[in-house]
Amino acid sequence: MSGPMSLEPGGAEQDTLAIRLAGPRPPRRRPRWALDDATLAIRLPRRGPDDEAVSELAAELADRIGPAVHPYEVAALLEAEGLSASVINERYGHPNLFSLASALYERVPRTFPEPAPAADPWRPDTVRCLLRGVLFALPGLAYLLTAPLFDADGYAPALVVAGLVSWAWGQALGHRAHLRLATGHQEAGRTLLAGAPAGAVVATAVAALPAGGGPVTLVAAAQSAYLAAAGVLLVLGRERLLLAALSPLVAGTAVLPWWEPGTALRAGLPVLALLATLSVTGWALRGALAVPAVAGASRPRLLWSLPYGLFGLAAGVLVLLEGREEPYAVIVLTLSMGPAEWLLYRYRGLSVAALRATATPAGFLLCSAGILGLCLLAYLAPLLPAALLLGADPVALLLLAAVLWTALLLQAFGAAWSSAGICLTAAGGAGAVVLFGLPPGAALALPLGCGAAALCLSACALWLLGRPAPHA
Repeated sequence: MSGPMSLEPGGAEQDTLAIRLAGPRPPRRRPRWALDDATLAIRLPRRGPDDEAVSELAAELADRIGPAVHPYEVAALLEAEGLSASVINERYGHPNLFSLASALYERVPRTFPEPAPAADPWRPDTVRCLLRGVLFALPGLAYLLTAPLFDADGYAPALVVAGLVSWAWGQALGHRAHLRLATGHQEAGRTLLAGAPAGAVVATAVAALPAGGGPVTLVAAAQSAYLAAAGVLLVLGRERLLLAALSPLVAGTAVLPWWEPGTALRAGLPVLALLATLSVTGWALRGALAVPAVAGASRPRLLWSLPYGLFGLAAGVLVLLEGREEPYAVIVLTLSMGPAEWLLYRYRGLSVAALRATATPAGFLLCSAGILGLCLLAYLAPLLPAALLLGADPVALLLLAAVLWTALLLQAFGAAWSSAGICLTAAGGAGAVVLFGLPPGAALALPLGCGAAALCLSACALWLLGRPAPHA
């Protein structure tokens, strides 16, 4: 054949050879180049990419190509879609997978959608936190019931000493039990079974020194036994059982404004509450010990729990110094421990949210400082009207509350030695001023000591928690 060959339709710019099969001649009114059903189109090999096909593929995969940060991610996506080398070459005109991925990456603009909001891992149990605050204060009803039965001034030194030892021992034992609880319930139960009675014995023995024997030692022993048992129930999460065990105290105190229960009930109801607490504690421990042991579980070092015990001792001394001047303020402070625990959870949740929302260390430090200030304000704000209502000095109460909450925050992140050291220094300084009558005097010793401690603890909190690493 000689001469040029006419390619249909459209001329030589289309890489298509149209072959018309034998058939009847179409009507004359139909255009010469129009194809009918008897036409077979053969596409010749391409000389480059098919932009139209690539654009269609880009539009189809745009929502998954947009977040990609490199063409290799698009290549992985195309592999996952099952595109073979022959399909890439014949349908899209690209020599290989990476060439097509680069073309798609360039066509689709970058979009980085925000991830779906995750559930807050530190969402607090509001009812449980408030209940724990109430449980911290309810044992004080026993002293209200039994107040006419003994000499408060004579019994106070022994009970205070026993309370300080029990508080310090309970803080250390609680920390060690929580470490063991991460391994298994039986391991935590064995730790509590050995540590709680030992703490009650030690507290009673120390209280017997100022008591000199006699009935006050029995009262100190009952107080120490209750604090040990209550600590076990709180560690095991049995707050409702403890509330039920303390119901005799609540019932007896509720009728005091209208009815005198008499000596037998005043003494019997606290004893009944103590026996109920010991009973439910034994039942809770039995359930924990019934859980199968974890094979090869390691024991944490005793030294790890020492700073928590020292903090308990320092906190007890600071609260005791506040109670000497404003006894009702201590009740408010005790009840506030429930909201304080709730705010510790909220601090951690807000910090995790700030970690996701900020892009620079400086920005996170600024957010962390704002979260710390917000939580402190939320904790201290209700204490101000309560202190004014009771006629207590609001400055000393608020500074002491700030010290306790900030120290607990540091302990929650494992910075136990720093918080214990600062609180011990404040308690030792204020206690020495009160005990030996040193300047600036008992009235200013506690506010000054707590103010300095609160500043140091806040600085430690910003230095430690203002970095992303502790929250990751």
